[in-house]
Order: sequence, then structure tokens, then C-alpha cells
Amino acid sequence: MHDSELHNLYLGIVIFLVVATIIGAILKWRVKSDKGQATVANMNDRIKAWWVMVIVFATANIAGLTATVALFTALSFLALKEFVNLTPEREGDQSSRTVAFFILVPLQYFLIWIDWYGMFALLIPVYAFLFIPTLNAYHGNAESFLERTAKLQWGLMVSVYCLSHAPALLTLKIPGYEGENAKLLLYLVLVVQISDVLQYVWGKTTGKRKIAPNISPNKTVEGFVGGVASATLVGALLWWATPFNLFQAWLMALLIALAGFAGGLTMSAIKRDRGVKDFGTLIEGHGGVLDRIDSICFSAPLFFHVVRYFFVP
Repeated sequence: MHDSELHNLYLGIVIFLVVATIIGAILKWRVKSDKGQATVANMNDRIKAWWVMVIVFATANIAGLTATVALFTALSFLALKEFVNLTPEREGDQSSRTVAFFILVPLQYFLIWIDWYGMFALLIPVYAFLFIPTLNAYHGNAESFLERTAKLQWGLMVSVYCLSHAPALLTLKIPGYEGENAKLLLYLVLVVQISDVLQYVWGKTTGKRKIAPNISPNKTVEGFVGGVASATLVGALLWWATPFNLFQAWLMALLIALAGFAGGLTMSAIKRDRGVKDFGTLIEGHGGVLDRIDSICFSAPLFFHVVRYFFVP
């Protein structure tokens, strides 16, 4: 960790988690009611999961491009699996799903690893978009054809294409910021996750008016405004770890927080449609992988392309 700014960012995260762990232990000892104990137990499960996620992400982030690409390849694979598991498989679907998992997922990240931007940007939204329905049609099963094809394409777009823009940040050649892109990826993840957490906190403490009660009953106007405003402020205060000035960091953080909220709301609508609470159960206290990265899936491509357009010659 030769980069002192990256070291300071992770040190701050560790201190925060240590404090949260101590508070959780104190609350577990002091809270006596059944409802209170259940809430504290859920909070402590989330804190434990955060420790694991931070350690795994930090290891890959610090190790560099290859390790980070490998981590996000695994995340996309698991997220796509959770997504397609919500849809029944019909005769003829196996071939397209095999192509999606074992060709398109690794190929998308390989293109990032070799820094082939032109093909990375087109593989899934153009070539996969045309190939998947053609393969499904070849197998001759027209029953629910449009629905089956669209679901797999949607899964690929969200779980693979959108998410892959996060590690792609490491390939951007920003003048005066060479070799420091790991902080840019950490900045994205920090602002997204802080926004999610603070929207929850503001919603629980001050929330009264529901934003979309039929989609996500826990999301409130007060939680949205308070969480986005707070996360934007945090993002602005972290300008020193980015290639942005203070005002640019504020705008970037606002973009990330708004896109993250859109991602969480949209993925909640999909879960409502499929009649499930979570996409999976892999992460204790957090549901599945897709439950944890839904905000990143929406914010990563917007953040990547804005940075690339305005800061890369």
C-alpha cells in the first residue's frame, strides 16, 4: 500500500467498522426486548458481512487490475445466477444460458483486462443482444419467447455489462492520476454504499412519506433526500482522493447517489414482480450478491462514462 491516500481511506473504513462492532456488542448486551434483540442481531450480522466484504474487496483493490477483474467476474457470475434463477427454464434455454455464463461473462471481463474499450462497450448491448434471441429461436420453442429472451438479456445487462464498468475504471488513463485508479473504484463503492446506509438511517429516523410503497415500502422521501444529500457531502469531502476538484467531486457523488437509488428501486420492482424478498441468501444479513450490488450496477456505467468523457483526453 504505497499510496498513502488509499491507505488512509481503508484505515478510515476499518476504524468505522471497529466502532460499529463495539456498538453492536454493547447493544447485544444491553437490549433485552425480543424485538430489540432481533434488530440488534440483524445489525450485527450485517456488520460481520461488511468485514468480510471489505477484506475481500480491499485485497483485490490493492492487488491491482487482474485481481479486481477476477473478483468482479465472480460477482457477475453469481449475480447473473441469482437473476436467472428467478425465471423458469424452458426447453431450449440451456444453450443460451450456457453461452451467457461461460462465454459472455468471462469474455466481457477479458476485454476489460486487455483494455479493448470498443469491444467491451459493444459485446453485450449489441452482439449478445442479437445472438441470444437467435439462439433461442434456433431451438424452436416459441412459448413465452419474448419474455424468456428479455429476462436473460436483462440479467446480462445489469449483472454483467453494467457491473463490469466498475473494474473498468482501473483502465482509464487520467492525466496526473496515473497509477491511482484504485482510489477511483473505491470512491465509487464508498459513495454508493454510504448512500444506501444513510438512506436507511434517515428513513428509519425521520421517514414518513413513502416514495413507492408498492415497490419498496421502506423507501421514504425523507430517507432519499437525507441519504443522497449526506452521501453527496461525504463524496465531496473525499475530493482529495480523486482527480476531481471539490465541486466536481460533489457533482460526481450526487450522480452516483441518484443512480444508486434508481438501481435499488428498479431491482426492488423486479423482486416484487417475482414474489421474493431477496435475490439470494449468500451474504448473511444482506440477502444475495445482487441485493448488495444493485446500486453499483446502475451507478458504475454512468460514473465510468462521465469520467471518461470529461477527464480522459
